[in-house]
Amino acid sequence: MATALMRPSLQDIWSAVYVKSLLPAPIGVRHFSILNRPSPNYEGHVPLTTFERGALAVGSAFGSLLNPRRGDLIAALGEATATPYFIYRLRDAMLASPMGRRILRDRPRITSQTLSMSYLRTLPSNTVGRTYAAWLDREGVGPDTRSQVRYIDDEECAYVMQRYRECHDFSHAITGLPVIIEGEVALKAFEYGNTLLPMTGLSLMAVLRLKKAERERFFSTYFPWALANGLKAEEMINVYWEEQLERDVDELRVELGIEKPPDLRNTRKMLREKMKAEKSAREARDRKNGLSVD
Repeated sequence: MATALMRPSLQDIWSAVYVKSLLPAPIGVRHFSILNRPSPNYEGHVPLTTFERGALAVGSAFGSLLNPRRGDLIAALGEATATPYFIYRLRDAMLASPMGRRILRDRPRITSQTLSMSYLRTLPSNTVGRTYAAWLDREGVGPDTRSQVRYIDDEECAYVMQRYRECHDFSHAITGLPVIIEGEVALKAFEYGNTLLPMTGLSLMAVLRLKKAERERFFSTYFPWALANGLKAEEMINVYWEEQLERDVDELRVELGIEKPPDLRNTRKMLREKMKAEKSAREARDRKNGLSVD
């Protein structure tokens, strides 16, 4: 039997945000100009001046609002707004966890080369791996769609951002949220509560692009779910997904403290069927009334 979704109180929300936002002391920032740009710190790295980083943040924010499907702009926004504090908070959360430290040491990557999708499809339906593969197949996406991090200066923090980015679809899979705008906004709200990365919070502006019924559904159901679960769940960045593939997915949700939200695709499907049935009933009634008049 379905259980009612927990609505967090305002005091609970602010308390959890305060605890998660205990940021480290400011770090040293390299100052330079476009005329004496330093050498890259890792392959693909593009050092930016403060002005360039600000321009990148503003431009990518407006661009991604106009077209939320531009993953490259969302990725750039995430990198431009993650420093100098937020990505370090996430890195420190990994350093505080034995599993997080292992991930930072091993530096695993999630790609079609490191994961055997054919194997995952053979796993029992209730496993994490099969749930992940089934979600990718249903949504028509793959593990190779994540952009390479370029604009974060610290090499270790660049990996943390890359790891967050490549694990995003696992969060989709265990929550069941689809890649449509409504589902992405709900997951970004969940990720904001869990990571405090500014990009995840800024992405909520995409709610303005939702239809009225979708916005009402988001604020009545998925936004309360996202805040409650994102704030109380374990740090998702510390999940070593590659070692969880054969585990029962419901067991992992309980361990992480995640309550699965109502199936958004089924909800939308049932609403469309209801509207179609109502339309058919109206047309039948109109035809009947027309015959009666004749």
